[in-house]
Amino acid sequence: MFERFTKDARDVVKEAVAHTERTGAARVGAEHLLLALLDREGSRASFALTALGLDERREPVREALERARRRGGLTQAETDALAGLGIDVPEIVARVEEAHGPGALSAEPSRSRWRGHRPFDRAAKDVLTGALRTATARGHRHIGDEHLLLALTARPGVPAEVLADHGVTHASVTRVLYGDGTAKAG
Repeated sequence: MFERFTKDARDVVKEAVAHTERTGAARVGAEHLLLALLDREGSRASFALTALGLDERREPVREALERARRRGGLTQAETDALAGLGIDVPEIVARVEEAHGPGALSAEPSRSRWRGHRPFDRAAKDVLTGALRTATARGHRHIGDEHLLLALTARPGVPAEVLADHGVTHASVTRVLYGDGTAKAG
């Protein structure tokens, strides 16, 4: 499948792996793909994100991803659902971090244990597969970083929720990229 990736899409995957290594995570996750997309410039995905106003809000997106990581990867919707059951996730996170240090719920193993290859988790694999399906459905022979962005916004989870909270949805990205005759990526 990677032979069908454009240079921009391959660069996103490589940068996602680099994000994973910098944080000491054991596996490349969908959130790492989003972080890599946020770092892009001059690509179709970066055009879409900029057109949707995310250019000025990249740091709050990164902060929201960090908060989700500290919650053990729970989405805000999951946190709210647990609150409805009387489970105060922020309080649990605070207590665990008080006892074990910041980020203790992120389920990341010791950095020293993971050197070399990091596998992709199920969510990241689903995004890559979704990008292939998106490209194929549009009749595109190659998978670009815009297909990765579309796949991220279409798949339930923390990255899609964080993007939606900042006005970036599957529908809005599709509209900007292929849309209604206004802004289109070249």
